[in-house]
Amino acid sequence: MTAADLLAVIDMQRVFADPASPWAAPRFREAADGVRRLLPAFGERVTFTRFLAPRTPEGAWRAYYEQWPFALQPHRAPLWRLADDFAAVARHVVDATTFGKWTPELAGRVGPEGRLVLAGVSTDCCVLSTALAAADAGAEVLVVADACAGADDTAHDRALRVMDLYRPLIRVVTTGELLAEWRA
Repeated sequence: MTAADLLAVIDMQRVFADPASPWAAPRFREAADGVRRLLPAFGERVTFTRFLAPRTPEGAWRAYYEQWPFALQPHRAPLWRLADDFAAVARHVVDATTFGKWTPELAGRVGPEGRLVLAGVSTDCCVLSTALAAADAGAEVLVVADACAGADDTAHDRALRVMDLYRPLIRVVTTGELLAEWRA
């Protein structure tokens, strides 16, 4: 890990934490524990992201929100809030109405020489979409497997395998491996 590395904590929101939510990530708590282990190592070099529904879905997003109408709630709705204790520590937040969070703002925080370290949910959706876009833009990406959670274990594992195919642009690591690299 270098001083230029940025930890992007993807969509650790109530909508994915609540077991009653249609979008619940069953291993959200485990991913949250992994994120908490990473936070101290990154200090101010952390960006949290939030997935938000657009005010008016366009294009293919119309069909998506016909399937998930519960999600068409205002940006201030409780389901979009960061879960657990993350809201209290989130100094920098990037909101996006897309799965991928590789926005110009996030790219600017990583910079041309930094690495993007990804944790959060859902491994098989927003983490994957962010990793691929960042890698295409030339960023080195590390995905912290045990600080991520998918729609289910199978989807999580499959997404990690797909991302690992993009080596050396994307590398899948564990929290322990990353923190050991940082200590060395």
